[in-house]
Amino acid sequence: MARFQPIRPMIWTNELDETIGFYVTVLGFTCEEYNTEWGWAALQKDKAEIMLAKPNEHTPFEKPMFTGSFYINVDDVDALWNILKDKCRICYEIGDFEWQMREFAVYDNNGYLLQFGQEISK
Repeated sequence: MARFQPIRPMIWTNELDETIGFYVTVLGFTCEEYNTEWGWAALQKDKAEIMLAKPNEHTPFEKPMFTGSFYINVDDVDALWNILKDKCRICYEIGDFEWQMREFAVYDNNGYLLQFGQEISK
């Protein structure tokens, strides 16, 4: 059976340069590839990978929309919170949750929800 690899979401945006800027400047990702002809970029930070793309003519796209969130596990959620809390629009502040995660959530420049969490040590 085929083994699954880490998921690599594709985020659609009409604001490709601004979105690259947000992920690189605010979140610390590196832009590994950028093809202006395709309207596509690949970003990476540690083991997290995200692709960005301008919607093509075959894709109905009015505005950025995703009915969930992008959840990223990190190894020091408090340190990340202290870096991001004044740089992003906050969805909810850092806290401990009954599902044994310490987490917070912010929105990227398109309005996509990004959650960051760390398992609470027992």
